[in-house]
Amino acid sequence: MSEMLSLFPLGAVLYPGMLMPLHIFEERYRQLVRDLLDGPEPRRFGVIAIRKGRETGIDGVRSLYEIGCTATLRRVERHDDGRFDIVTVGTRRFRLLGLDETQPYLQGEVEMLAEEPPDPAAAGPAVRVIQVAFREYLDALTEWGGATVRLEELPDEPALLSFIVAAAMVIDLPERQALLAESDTLRRLGLQRALLSRETAMLRTTTSRPVPDLRNTPYSPN
Repeated sequence: MSEMLSLFPLGAVLYPGMLMPLHIFEERYRQLVRDLLDGPEPRRFGVIAIRKGRETGIDGVRSLYEIGCTATLRRVERHDDGRFDIVTVGTRRFRLLGLDETQPYLQGEVEMLAEEPPDPAAAGPAVRVIQVAFREYLDALTEWGGATVRLEELPDEPALLSFIVAAAMVIDLPERQALLAESDTLRRLGLQRALLSRETAMLRTTTSRPVPDLRNTPYSPN
């Protein structure tokens, strides 16, 4: 069954379970937040990545990806000039079926997507492989850039682990989007295994890319 959802297009990908802070300054998105605050709980909207275009400006967005993630408001700070600083958490993946442009901000007809639990017998080995590969990747980041990457204990739950790894990896937007769009957790972990192997090898053979600080959460200008 489909439903209508307010949309916030971004040049970034949100994953279920991950935090995303946003600075809201454009009037259309101020209105979106005001509408959410006037409505019932849970106060949520859809974060969806921009395929073509940019985040700001009336005609900025030209094309969107098909799969996004709902963002639920966790904290809202209202400024005197009407801007907002909000903190959201990703909740559920959705498929965009159609757009409604009658409001100041985009709305979409969406279908919520289920996350089917994988077979435990197959999930256990896959989780252990990714845990090891991700730690090797972070070690390579540290060795290459001289930065210290703090890592809490990784979860054993396959879907959550896959989203944590996806959010932390330094990869291009289309690859981030592909991980979100993958509906099968074990296949997502398989994709990540290949990406982690590639990125770790690159880090150990090149000195041309800046090292990100994974302790900081990405912050959108919108």
